Amino acid sequence: VDTSRWYHEGLDYVVEYEIMNGITENCFAPNENITRGMVMTILYRMASSPEVTGGSPYTDVAENRYFSQAVAWAAEQGIATGYPDGTFRPNQPVTRQELVTFYWRYANLAGCDMTISQGASLAEYRDGDSKEAMLWAVDTGLIRGVDANTLAPNGTASRAMAATMLYRMVV
Repeated sequence: VDTSRWYHEGLDYVVEYEIMNGITENCFAPNENITRGMVMTILYRMASSPEVTGGSPYTDVAENRYFSQAVAWAAEQGIATGYPDGTFRPNQPVTRQELVTFYWRYANLAGCDMTISQGASLAEYRDGDSKEAMLWAVDTGLIRGVDANTLAPNGTASRAMAATMLYRMVV
């Protein structure tokens, strides 16, 4: 991890509070794609790893994986849903829009203020859309464009992005 990079503060936070771990004992991999299973694990830890009443409803989430309890919890809470074929696809990379949506649902569940400023808009971004979660994330400063005019909602989110956005959400 390069301490001079934009993501350093966020990574310090998630590691210190044991919300995210490295992919190995000595490697955080900030530029690696974050997956659906990783995001559910992060949010589960943010919620203090509550007891889960049942197993995962998804055919591709086996017991005893690092994300198994987190995915079952996220399904119970409505934070994440699976696909029509009954799968969750825990190893699938997450887009920036999906990450924002997961954080938005978690923030709502956690009782955070979900107010969007009157007049908030994504008009300055050529690829901005009117999805409420993205509007909330931009309005609250959770997410920023990849440049002055581009949000890249369909771009893949990295582990560093996930950590930085989470840091912005809680501080």
